[in-house]
Amino acid sequence: MKRSVLVILFSIILVSCGASKPTKKYSYKKPTTTKSTNLKKLSSTYSGNVSGTRASILTDAENYLGTPYKYAGNTKAGFDCSGLVCKVFDENKIQMPRRSQDQGKSGVSINISQAKPGDLLFFATAGGSSVTHVGIVHDVMNSGEVTFIHASTSKGVIISSLNETYWNKAFLFARSVL
Repeated sequence: MKRSVLVILFSIILVSCGASKPTKKYSYKKPTTTKSTNLKKLSSTYSGNVSGTRASILTDAENYLGTPYKYAGNTKAGFDCSGLVCKVFDENKIQMPRRSQDQGKSGVSINISQAKPGDLLFFATAGGSSVTHVGIVHDVMNSGEVTFIHASTSKGVIISSLNETYWNKAFLFARSVL
């Protein structure tokens, strides 16, 4: 009985944001920054003049900052990573698959240097090369730093940076559905 429960729990954790198919690993080169650049406040200002659907997606995603993490959640009560993407895009009349692995097949592949606010970033948080996490590009700083909004299992909906070692190592690829 204990073994069955452990197998079920392990299975749930293993597929928390859903994935099993390997994807190509893309490398993201961390830009050279100074200490003062790293301390810049993360903001939704983007030099590319975000407007229309991209601006609406950012505004809607920012409204969920601080929402707790909830496995399989897709409401203000709690989100998992792909649930957040589904909810925000649905609010903007764009239908997205529910699993992060399937979201990784939506839209068109883009190089990280082409990423704009509202595009999606995909990660392999369990190691390997399978999509297990997704985030929405929040900003691309003048320094080249890319920040993204996502549902973190430990902190809920937050803004993180690809410059953070954990996310930089886990990054797989970017896609645009806009």
